Amino acid sequence: MSDTSPRATKAVIPAAGFATRFLPVTKAVPKELLPIVDKPVLQYIVEEAAAAGADDITLVTAPGKDAMVDYFDARADLDNALRAKKKDAMLAKVKAPESIAEITSIRQGGAKGLGHAVGRAASHVGDEPFAVLLGDEFYPLGDRLLPRMIDLQAETGGIVLALIEVPDDQVSRYGVAAVQATDDPDVVEVTGLVEKPAREDAPSNLILIGRYVLPGSIFPVLDATGPGSGGEIQLTDAMDTMRAKGTPVHAVIFRGRRHDTGEPVAYLQTLVELASERDDLPGFNAWLREFSATLD
Repeated sequence: MSDTSPRATKAVIPAAGFATRFLPVTKAVPKELLPIVDKPVLQYIVEEAAAAGADDITLVTAPGKDAMVDYFDARADLDNALRAKKKDAMLAKVKAPESIAEITSIRQGGAKGLGHAVGRAASHVGDEPFAVLLGDEFYPLGDRLLPRMIDLQAETGGIVLALIEVPDDQVSRYGVAAVQATDDPDVVEVTGLVEKPAREDAPSNLILIGRYVLPGSIFPVLDATGPGSGGEIQLTDAMDTMRAKGTPVHAVIFRGRRHDTGEPVAYLQTLVELASERDDLPGFNAWLREFSATLD
């Protein structure tokens, strides 16, 4: 692949799920808008994409989740009220989401799986390479996970994944990769993918995490992919089909911090961890230490 291969500048964020593990709150509030103190999870994800140069973003949504798009729009009444009260710092925070990225939204049209959700963005993405960021996890900008993935995809022209190592007893919950080493200790060649294998059938303990950089040529493959695990159209199946037909698949092994918000305990851990790092929440860490001491 030549040095002039296009670099992904578009991103897709699938965000159409019911978030059943957070019901009943997610009946009215999209999980992606659950706050990390005063900033929703979705804003962290959009900021991550934009910081990597993928600032043309398609949100794949569902009925009842329009608030995700509204969050990135201007609110003239709120802006005027804050100006009138001279709350300039708060106004700046409210205005910030409007300028992070260009946001487009499209409805998924039924809970048919991650592969189906990604495929719905085909008309906007076209033939270009693009990033996919799942809506329930995010990564510190300083760790540069997504920029490195985009750079690698521009070199290889194929599929680039992100992997982390987990204990063997957790592999059946995830997509798992079979890999071969490369000259770079943080990059592997992916030789196989399997969705949620039994522990004894897993090819490794390296699982896919919610970041992908894909060529636009995956869209017709997704269209031809039938239901797989769970009766849904799986992105993993489409990627493995492309791999089997010669598309190079590489992965970055991520060793930094992963902020998981996909289930209640992980969300609370992320919330407390990031809150404890802020210097504008006076007394929080002191309270946390005192409270922790009272626990059995």
